[in-house]
Amino acid sequence: MALAVEPIEALPPIDERLALPEAGYEIIDGVVTFVAPADPPHAERHHTVSVLIGAHVAPAFKVALDMLTRTSKIDDIAPDVSVFPRAPHPVTGGRQLEQLAFEIVSTESMSHATTKAAKLAGRGVRRVFAIDIVRQRVLEWSRELTNWAVLDAVSRIEDPALSVSLLVGALLETVDADDQVVRAHVARNHPVVDQVRAEGRAEGTARAIVDVLVARNLEISEGARARILGERDVARL
Repeated sequence: MALAVEPIEALPPIDERLALPEAGYEIIDGVVTFVAPADPPHAERHHTVSVLIGAHVAPAFKVALDMLTRTSKIDDIAPDVSVFPRAPHPVTGGRQLEQLAFEIVSTESMSHATTKAAKLAGRGVRRVFAIDIVRQRVLEWSRELTNWAVLDAVSRIEDPALSVSLLVGALLETVDADDQVVRAHVARNHPVVDQVRAEGRAEGTARAIVDVLVARNLEISEGARARILGERDVARL
């Protein structure tokens, strides 16, 4: 599917609207296209994908849902999930174009997702993905092929916009998505993970102290036991 793409300098700003925000429609090829509310398979996967991307995204980027992007003079498109830089555009001061876009395909036709992918890529979005719920596959838009390339479920998506590579199977839920979220936070050294680790070390130290005292037949009052087990300052322990 080959689409004519306007020169970048001739394009309107990405945040100049044709579609009215929050109105529930996109503009594709100059035609108002209603974006219908989703049934559980699509809606649930939408949530899963957004949580996964949020856990894997690099600190310099943000994640947005259903964010409109003006791709041409006659198109105003909202991918299901977008990843874009936190920093404003150095020239316009507005937001920057998304780097990654994800579209979930369930009841909508694949051709509709194909049209959106081609237009997003034509605007300059670096990578566009489709998550096909019915056929249980993840695809990435190829500029060279002007078509989709199917990704192996055991492969990983690596990208500068992600601080941790993303397992493709997690997008399909062929592996535990929650497990991948936790692993991503651990790999990123999330401060809450560090805090939990520190609390775990303190709790282990406290229990070890009590075990040693008991093993040495030293009497411990209930108050002392409670103070030791409740202490989370490793130096004091």
